[in-house]
Amino acid sequence: MLGAETYARVFEQHADGASVLDDLTAKFGRSAYVKGGLEGDRETCFRAGQRSVLEWILGRINQANGVIENDEE
Repeated sequence: MLGAETYARVFEQHADGASVLDDLTAKFGRSAYVKGGLEGDRETCFRAGQRSVLEWILGRINQANGVIENDEE
């Protein structure tokens, strides 16, 4: 597994990496909840799965910067 410092370097210190992170955040950082019965529940689960990847990346960056969080590796 890559170290947290690698995530921070790629997404914070490289201009392209920062742009990619901004794009990912705009696309997948929205609220996961969708109302609407079974179909809404399915879309909520789908969005939550997408969002979890973004949260993983942000968590690794935070870890590299000394932000203390619950570590769920």
